[in-house]
Amino acid sequence: MTTYIAAGPSLADVGTSAAAALGVPGFTDRLGIGPCRQVVVCLIDGLGWQSLADHGAYAPRLSAMAGAPIRAVFPTTTPVGLGSLGTGLLPGAHGLVGASFRYPETGEVLTPLHWGGDPVPVAVQPETTVFERVARAGIRMTSVSPAAYRDSGLTRAVLRGADYAPADDIDARVVAAAELLKLGEPSYTYVYWPELDRVGHEFGVDSAAWRAALVRADTLVGRLLDALVPGSAMVVTADHGMVDCPADARIAVDDDARLMAGVEQIAGEPRARHLYVRDGATSDVQAAWQSVLGERALVLTRAELVDGGYFGAVDDALLERIGDVMAIARGSTLLASRFDATVSRLLGQHGGLTSAEVDIPALVQQVG
Repeated sequence: MTTYIAAGPSLADVGTSAAAALGVPGFTDRLGIGPCRQVVVCLIDGLGWQSLADHGAYAPRLSAMAGAPIRAVFPTTTPVGLGSLGTGLLPGAHGLVGASFRYPETGEVLTPLHWGGDPVPVAVQPETTVFERVARAGIRMTSVSPAAYRDSGLTRAVLRGADYAPADDIDARVVAAAELLKLGEPSYTYVYWPELDRVGHEFGVDSAAWRAALVRADTLVGRLLDALVPGSAMVVTADHGMVDCPADARIAVDDDARLMAGVEQIAGEPRARHLYVRDGATSDVQAAWQSVLGERALVLTRAELVDGGYFGAVDDALLERIGDVMAIARGSTLLASRFDATVSRLLGQHGGLTSAEVDIPALVQQVG
């Protein structure tokens, strides 16, 4: 059976390694950051290892940092990745299992990137975050991110515990991080940069617009590196990579009666669809989707996903958040025009299991 179990560190090890480097009890430095007094973790949304390697000339500061690829968590999408960064847990334990997924307590589909206060974030994700544990250890914990995300449901679910320093451009982020570093006290500063992902979705990887956005991300990283002080370290990572999915690769799944027979709800995203089906219809739905899609998708039942380790060990209380069946696109996009038509038609996509989506950077620089 196909599995996603693999050795080596993943995105879930980034925040915990930073905490361990600062001496917070209960964590292990799997990335090998090394002991330090202050650490900056910069997450560049959508920066895959492969795309960085292919475009290194546009990112000299990133390319000069030491590091290696690690694995994104599955599905390879922002809410799931931030869930693992923030909690140090794999998705089967933190419970954010897709770009959208059914929340069994209400039966409705939850889309974490558009989440306010309902359902209550701490009810959806009650596990203690890495940020909370760092703060409780007496270390200054700060999140430097856009002002609009301060009170979002996603922030309060998986990134709670940090002081929030709103920063909407490169200058503001660098100033906020530099001021914290200059204090000289033990600190963990998380810096989030979303632009590369947004540009990639609209224009595609390797477009002129994407390359220009990579230059700006590299500028941010370079200026943060320049702000480091003795005894500090910086880690650069991402939540996922990205692939281009042109219009001729789109499959309109909810316009095909063969695919919709027995399906009650579609969620997820265009390259990783959760399918919630009528009682007793799981086998029939899986067979229909695999027959129609063939090599264009991997179609697995919830049991196969759990046994294959795709979400890590899954808490029994979270099982029903995962689709009864899941279709994972290979060279295509599973367009759902009645669920997320706008997202389905974007050129750049992620969520799947190609190396371009799964392999992400873990780059480290320490100042002695």
